[in-house]
Amino acid sequence: MYLSRFLSLHTLWVTVSSVMQHYPSVWGHYDVCKTQIYTEEGKVWDYMACQPEARDMIKYVKVTLDPPDITCGDPPETFCAMGNPYMCNNECDASTQELAHPPELMFDLEGRHPSTFWQSTTWKDYPKPLHVNITLSWNKTIELTDNIVITFESGRPDQMILEKSLDYGRTWQPYQYYATDCLDAFHMDPKSVRDLSQHTVLEIICTEEYSTGYMTNSKIIHFEIKDRFAFFAGPRLHNMASLYGQLDTTKKLRDFFTITDLRIRLLRPATGEIYVDEQHLARYFYAISDIRVYGRCKCNLHATGCKEENKRLLCECEHNTTGPDCGKCKKNYQGRPWSPGSYLPIPKGTANICIPSISSIGTNVCDNELLHCQNGGTCINNVRCQCPPAYTGILCEKLRCEREPGGCGGRSSAPGRAGAGAGPGPRLLLLLLLLLLLLPALLAAPARGC
Repeated sequence: MYLSRFLSLHTLWVTVSSVMQHYPSVWGHYDVCKTQIYTEEGKVWDYMACQPEARDMIKYVKVTLDPPDITCGDPPETFCAMGNPYMCNNECDASTQELAHPPELMFDLEGRHPSTFWQSTTWKDYPKPLHVNITLSWNKTIELTDNIVITFESGRPDQMILEKSLDYGRTWQPYQYYATDCLDAFHMDPKSVRDLSQHTVLEIICTEEYSTGYMTNSKIIHFEIKDRFAFFAGPRLHNMASLYGQLDTTKKLRDFFTITDLRIRLLRPATGEIYVDEQHLARYFYAISDIRVYGRCKCNLHATGCKEENKRLLCECEHNTTGPDCGKCKKNYQGRPWSPGSYLPIPKGTANICIPSISSIGTNVCDNELLHCQNGGTCINNVRCQCPPAYTGILCEKLRCEREPGGCGGRSSAPGRAGAGAGPGPRLLLLLLLLLLLLPALLAAPARGC
């Protein structure tokens, strides 16, 4: 007799539970820059922080090698087989397609058999170090969103450094050191990312985890981006709100995952032994079959798109911003200093749009398109914004207390500027309230025939 009542309650609870479970997963997509909403004044634009989708950034990379003649095949030379270092009858010949191993084969789709790869010359000049710098350049600021993965066709190097640049290759900083013996190679104790924490997430470490010899199942080197994200977002990155909150408020953390260039410094090839066999130097070389770098164009939360133009990536800027990274306000939209968007408050963030310069506003101070009043202000006849008591400015864009002696001090921040730990939001609260209201009625309803 209680079956229909139970089913109704169960259906409602499943709906609420589903929203509770999936609500955090929609946080922080930031895939829309603005939407139109209806107010008493008619349709107006509601602006949000926004960013491009993550993508395979290798599609847009330019690669350079130093020294430039380090690729094998010119002149042709023989090298030893990967699996059998004493079978030294393989040939590298730049003039023959099937035997050539140019740099672009680090990024191609694997299709030729055996797998395609770039290869350096052998260590024929031992004991002179076999050093190679592989520089990946984007001519654009990008934000990393997934692990950097390098797949070696040879043994993984005994010594290697991964470096990053934030200024288009003018200066470099280490990202991570790799060695079979960190103490001997770099005077550092070995660590893994698992040894880090929220407080030490920016520490530059040396790891021995990815530096073995010729083992066929051990060809990959990682730089773990997601494991560092997990210190803030949880092991499965479910709490992205927390991560975005940290990125929003901690510039050093944000810059850590931001690059314009990467450099792979190969310092010593895989030897697989303590000493180098000088009688078989064709055993020692570097070979890379694949590099993966996933990220998004950095657009300062002012764009959802990034296009390639004249072999250069450019943000498709909104919010009245411009520049390759949306890093400045458009002409006649410099009514206040440019500012990047903000991830907070979750889930829409804050757009921080550029507003018209006073000299360019003229008689139309506000309208229902781009010049809408902010922070709850009301547009009066397109001539002025009537602001709430706490706000002032041409478009109600400033806190009134900022102009008072002492500033805003300990006063509460603007409405909606709650941190990443803010409550679950109106949609969830509404469903919970609905459950509480319907529960007594469903329990008290007369029984129907089963």
